[in-house]
Amino acid sequence: MTSEEEGAERFKDRFSSRGEDTLGDLADFLLDNPWLNQALQLALGARERASQAGAQAMRNVGVPTAADVDRIARRVRALSERLESVEDKLDALGHEMAELRRLLRTPDNPRG
Repeated sequence: MTSEEEGAERFKDRFSSRGEDTLGDLADFLLDNPWLNQALQLALGARERASQAGAQAMRNVGVPTAADVDRIARRVRALSERLESVEDKLDALGHEMAELRRLLRTPDNPRG
């Protein structure tokens, strides 16, 4: 590496280090600033209220919200799982009944 390249590398390292320090100082200042914290809290509160108002407006005109659709989808999935379980039990019961009928029709059965 030439001396010019080494000088450029040292400058880049020093500049990068100072930039990281400056960013760290800025982040600390912003996190410790009570006005900024208050502004963030107000903004987040306003966002939540706007979201709730939007959801209520959608419900008022009969349009489901994403949360409503998700809740219905979960209920449909749960119902589908329960129905599948009932179908499996009915299949097993049908097989048992077929086996009982077959046993009742055998020649050594006094009732058959």
